[in-house]
Amino acid sequence: PKQRAALESKGYEVIGSHSAVKMCRWTKNALKGRGHCYKHAFYGIASHRCMEATPSLACANKCTFCWRSYANPVAMRWVFDTDDPREIVDRSLEAHGRRFVRQVVSSGVAREERAAEAAEVRHCALSLVGEPVLYPHVGELLMDLHSRRISTFVVTNGQFPEQLEALPRVTQLYVSVDAPSPKKLFEVGRPLFADAWERLLASLDALRTHGQRGRRTVCRLTLCRGAMTREAARGYAALVSRARPDFVEAKGVTPVPQFAAGGLSMTDVIPTHSEVRAFAELLQDELREAAGTADASPYGLACEHRHSCAVLLARQPEWRRPDGGGWRTWIDYEAFFDAPSRLGAALESAGAELGWSAPTPAWALWGAPEAGLDPEDSPRPRPRP
Repeated sequence: PKQRAALESKGYEVIGSHSAVKMCRWTKNALKGRGHCYKHAFYGIASHRCMEATPSLACANKCTFCWRSYANPVAMRWVFDTDDPREIVDRSLEAHGRRFVRQVVSSGVAREERAAEAAEVRHCALSLVGEPVLYPHVGELLMDLHSRRISTFVVTNGQFPEQLEALPRVTQLYVSVDAPSPKKLFEVGRPLFADAWERLLASLDALRTHGQRGRRTVCRLTLCRGAMTREAARGYAALVSRARPDFVEAKGVTPVPQFAAGGLSMTDVIPTHSEVRAFAELLQDELREAAGTADASPYGLACEHRHSCAVLLARQPEWRRPDGGGWRTWIDYEAFFDAPSRLGAALESAGAELGWSAPTPAWALWGAPEAGLDPEDSPRPRPRP
């Protein structure tokens, strides 16, 4: 009850015994026409039609940069009363529409056309808090979402490799790579498992297996100022080379209350977008070295989203547009849902995921003057130090 109250005081809607949904600020911003999240720039999601949720509040890490401020429980195994996956999806969608979207729409600040579209959720980011793959019926939950033509972005901390490997098809699958070495992982990620590094490596192997089965895969790096050295880039490059994901997200850490509680200022911890860009270039160089080639790096600098301090590297030449005019990191969501009936057994073959790719717009590309801001949006100007 204490943890439930703490989560609810922070704006979570707790669903049943172990799940939750919460309004993402980017959903709110997109409804108002003030900008979409980086996943819009990188992958084409409509942020105002995205629900951020989790089927497992519990996590096996207590990351120093956790943006949920440790309000959720920790666990190394499933110890909760298990709720039905369909009921979780039903109640999460109901809470998202009833409480969160309606709140913004009723305030009168939402764009009319986006308010109408937001009534129907099209994307679900299973990245709210906790470890989604810990939920025993996560596969059924994913299939239920897909049956409603809701795309799934699943983010895991890489501590449950067996559950990760057993996942069915998802729209996009992430492993958070929180540190480039065992020592740093225990300092920064603060995992509960004594064999956390071995679990992370096994999870990266599982991610590579998913990629070989025609699934879009991502390694996500959360970057803190002071830890963005060439040595760190070399360590990350070795891990990325092992997983061979389609994409690598390099993203600056999000401001969280525990930084101030620990006597740290924003400038102590949070990198600028320019610093993240510079690290992405370092990482690209180290990935070329790891591949043992004097030619181009196996990953190219594809996209950026300045507001999120985020850069996307994409594997090349696979994710280059065939006409040489840029990248195709966006997702054709209708093609993703129709693929099982269209491809049959070929759905599980390497390269199948290219069949539901779409061209990335010019404003989202690396080096574009818009730096990931959709021209249809008008963010509120704010002073920056």
